[in-house]
Amino acid sequence: MTQAPNAASPARRFGAPRAASVPKIENVRVTAPDLARRAVLEKTRGRLVLAGMCFVALYLAVDLRLAWVTVLSPKLPKPAEVEQAQMPMAAPVMKAAAPIAPAAAAPIDSPHARRAMITDRNGEVLALSLPTASVIADPRMILDAADAAHKLKSVLPQIDEQATAARLTDRTKKFVYIERQVSPRDELAINRLGIPGIDFERTEKRRYPMGRMAAQILGGVDVDSHGIAGIEKQFNERLVSDSTPLRLSIDVRAEAVVREELLAAMTEFQAEGAAGIVLDVRTGEVIAMVSLPDFDINDPRGATPDQRFNRAVTGDYEPGSTFKLQTVSMALDSGLVHIWNGFDATNPIKVGRFSINDFEGKHRWLAVPEIIAYSSNIGAARMAEATGTLAQRAWMAKMGMMKRTGIELPEAAATLFPPVSNWKEAATLTIGFGHGIAVTPLHVVSATAAVANGGVKLRPTLLAQQSDDLRATGNRVMQQGTSDIVRKLMRLVVTDGYGKAAEVPGYFVGGKTGTAEKVSGHGYNKKSNVAAFMSVFPMNAPRYAVYMMLDAPHANAATHGYATAGWVAAPAAGRVIARVAPMLGLLPEVDPQAAATQASLAIPMQPGRPAGAIATPPPMPQPSNPPAIAAEKPRALPVAPQPSLHDLRHNASYISSQSGALHAGQ
Repeated sequence: MTQAPNAASPARRFGAPRAASVPKIENVRVTAPDLARRAVLEKTRGRLVLAGMCFVALYLAVDLRLAWVTVLSPKLPKPAEVEQAQMPMAAPVMKAAAPIAPAAAAPIDSPHARRAMITDRNGEVLALSLPTASVIADPRMILDAADAAHKLKSVLPQIDEQATAARLTDRTKKFVYIERQVSPRDELAINRLGIPGIDFERTEKRRYPMGRMAAQILGGVDVDSHGIAGIEKQFNERLVSDSTPLRLSIDVRAEAVVREELLAAMTEFQAEGAAGIVLDVRTGEVIAMVSLPDFDINDPRGATPDQRFNRAVTGDYEPGSTFKLQTVSMALDSGLVHIWNGFDATNPIKVGRFSINDFEGKHRWLAVPEIIAYSSNIGAARMAEATGTLAQRAWMAKMGMMKRTGIELPEAAATLFPPVSNWKEAATLTIGFGHGIAVTPLHVVSATAAVANGGVKLRPTLLAQQSDDLRATGNRVMQQGTSDIVRKLMRLVVTDGYGKAAEVPGYFVGGKTGTAEKVSGHGYNKKSNVAAFMSVFPMNAPRYAVYMMLDAPHANAATHGYATAGWVAAPAAGRVIARVAPMLGLLPEVDPQAAATQASLAIPMQPGRPAGAIATPPPMPQPSNPPAIAAEKPRALPVAPQPSLHDLRHNASYISSQSGALHAGQ
């Protein structure tokens, strides 16, 4: 409400100057609803200001972070990531002749790998898994299948463009594989194509840094990293469930040496194949195992069946004269034959219309040391006859020659031997010098290790052992005294017999040659044989067994036309021993200690017979119904050429009527 001015008010005076005027005073009344509305507006304004400040702070933080990682402190890739991104699909293959550092390398840890590494005994990596990706697609999201397939072909030239387009066209599927296990570089290139519907699945790829080294032992995995052969298959569950590296007994240094020497001998004598084994006779550990031809395990698709075939544990061969070490051990341990006994090797042994002959026979009575040194088939057959069929079968059973070796490889083969019904006189005689049965090279090595280590049979293993001497855990199969005598006989073979080419000064090598004709069709092929040398060193304190075998070697001028073990296998064994022994920590003895050691191992060719001792043991009478020996049932191998059960059950028909390499103990 306004108040009316009175007469004295300046506002009422007309014509008065402006300076003398006074303002009008009005009173405005604000209602309660207006005040409430103004309060709400003020509150809303405050909230908007607060929200704006939050957005400003958020954008400021993002800008600062971008500036930091792109300008101020850019993030660089780690060297390992760069190397992996640039790594080609095929890993480099290490040559067998390349030197290998003996120092144990620290295992490489792959945090994303699901499958554990495999290393040798010194920590050298034999197998590891690297992270990879599989290219997958959802066909329902592919706009142009043909164009997408063409673009993918530009990055992955190995894929089939038409087949890929067909898979991408199938709208009934939500998921299809385009390519498995692509490299990080290819993954990045595919990402840059920007094809909708293309994605990646995290996978891993098994890599073998040593290439061909121990390829048949490791075996390999399939595209889904499941073991398909060898150690990878045998320990598949362990490698998946336990990330700790699996440590093998293999020493890659020794493995490389054995492979190199085998390959050189195989090439020189044009052999079809070869096998080599180095085994610790005190622990049963396999230090090296090589089978040739071999393959690059990083490229399993390019391997032939023959390259995958592990001759050391899968191939069954007649052991030939290397088995004579078992015959003489059996005879001496039985007490029926003594070291001074002799056997008549003047004339061939007649079995029906066939005969057993000697290679370069002496045609006289031979003492036991002479039978081994000169590798007399006649003498070994007579020794087996004196011991008896039942004792022979029992000996083979406890030496593990009638079942699988127990090595940790699924490919390990059983042996081939005649059934009880056909294990008669002819079989006893021929088996005495290593014919009529078929065993793997590892069987020969394992049984010889028991003969040399004091008489304890150990199960061969590919896993590194904690102890340096496991003989206490093995099975005693012969007396210590028998082992001592046979070790001297093995040394005699190298110093005075057919194994002279294997001698390595200071290491007191002992061994036995073995040459056996290969079974072909319905008989033996006199033009093809298996030549092997079984050695152990040092004979004064046996530590390692070395076995070298050539399959179907050919003679040359340097061997004077012979392709027997003494000419083709023994020299290779000597070279392996000379190179491997220092790697394994064994140094050669030098004079005068060496002369004293050699004197302790010496044994005369014709030991003196004690007064009253029998010069020649009589043959053992054979029981009419000998008890069966528990053993695995023989089976034929799914590879050729191998002796069949029919051949082995009628082995008497294989006894040659002529002297030659079949019965050459050399």
